Formats: sequence, C-alpha cells, structure tokens
Amino acid sequence: MSYFSLDPTYGYVLDCRRGYQGTKNLSDCRRFFLEPLHPKQRQYEALRSYFVDEEPSSDVAAHFGYTPSSFRVLCHQFRRDPHPAFFLDPRHGPQSQPKKSAARDLIVALRKQNHSSYEISELLQQQGKPLSPTAVQEVLRQEGFARLPRRGEEDRPPRPRPTVEAVADVRAFSLTPRTIRTQCGGLFLFIPDLLRLHLDTLAAPSWR
Repeated sequence: MSYFSLDPTYGYVLDCRRGYQGTKNLSDCRRFFLEPLHPKQRQYEALRSYFVDEEPSSDVAAHFGYTPSSFRVLCHQFRRDPHPAFFLDPRHGPQSQPKKSAARDLIVALRKQNHSSYEISELLQQQGKPLSPTAVQEVLRQEGFARLPRRGEEDRPPRPRPTVEAVADVRAFSLTPRTIRTQCGGLFLFIPDLLRLHLDTLAAPSWR
C-alpha cells in the first residue's frame, strides 16, 4: 500500500517504504494516481482528469468521491486561483550570515590568542558585534579550530565567580554557653525572645 504525505520542504511525496518488501509493481503505481489518499492530491488528479483528459464532469466527480455540485465549485475556484497550492516550493535557508561574516576575522584572531568561545563572545559584545557563544563556536568549527582543553581556575581570566562556603558539620555543634559574633544573625536574633515566651510550656499537651 502506498502512502501520500505532506513534506514541509519538498511538497507532496510518495512514501513507498512502509508496507513494501521490495519494488512496487505497476498496479501499485497506478493506484497511487487513480486512488489518491491525500485531499490535495485528490483535487489535483480530479481537476487534471477534467481539464486535461477531458473526461465528463459527472464521471470525474463520481470517480474521485465528489458530488457533482461540489466538483463544479472546485472547478470554479481553480479557474479563479492564479496560484493553486497543490505543491510546496522548497524552503531555502539564509544564504549569508552578516553578523558572523563581519566578526569572523576577529573571532579567528581572538582564538589564536587562546580565548574561549565565552570570552570571545564577551569581547565581541564590548566592540558592538554581539554574537552568542554558540555562534562563535560555529564559526570556529567552520574555520577548523578544535575545542580548547579544559583550563584550571588559575588559567582563567579574573572575573566574579561563585564562592565556596564552609560546610556545616553537625558533629561540631555544641550547646556550651558562649558569645558568637556574626553579620547574618537571622532567626538567631530572636532566640532570647523565644526563650522568654516559654514556648515549651505553651506547646505541652493539656492532659499532662
């Protein structure tokens, strides 16, 4: 069994792979044109039979599953449509990329200075030629540059980075009375007030 599908790039295509173990025979090829499955192909084949093969309108309508009146409407619309959409034109991508082209030489020069894709992106931003790190990497790949080896912190340019804070160790916790100085007291500032409220007494069950 043949399949007629809509391809976003090349229009309507015949998919002969599903349901076949080998080359389709002539009957299958004829059935694709005589028994179209897709509505657009059915319209095309019906109109072609009427206008090119000069078959009677009533015979064409019956063969392709139209009522006589609906087929007359289809012919009427076809006569007045200068560009009937039976097939799709291929969609071509952009032929040029002005932003990448304008920054290509600078990207290459910066990579030769051992700058990473992220650093190059930042430098381009400063010079009014913004490109994302991904776009920079695409240019470098096209120019034949491999990825830089992973660098240690001492080899990276100075910039703000996340700080590594000490991890709290519950084993070091102590209730020994002492004075603690901190710039981030948080809830600890309310501990004296909480103690004065005697919350342990308020929360005790009434049946005790």
